[in-house]
Amino acid sequence: MQSFTVQVAQRGLVTLPKELRRAHNIQPGQQMTLLDLDGVFVLSPQPSQVDALADRIAGELAGRGETLASMLQALHEVRAEHA
Repeated sequence: MQSFTVQVAQRGLVTLPKELRRAHNIQPGQQMTLLDLDGVFVLSPQPSQVDALADRIAGELAGRGETLASMLQALHEVRAEHA
């Protein structure tokens, strides 16, 4: 694992070190995913799959007739059983 020091420029711009851009074939204009893990930032050249996965799960649940209200009710019932 390597560590790089970068500086935040005007308007929040950060320049990735040339060595890193070259090693991972990061091109100008390429979109990246930035995750904020409670103050620890993870920058990935891969697009985030979280939104697509959430949409897929929501679609499958809706197809089964599940709603947010029905899921919350089921959660409440399970919690009551184990309390």
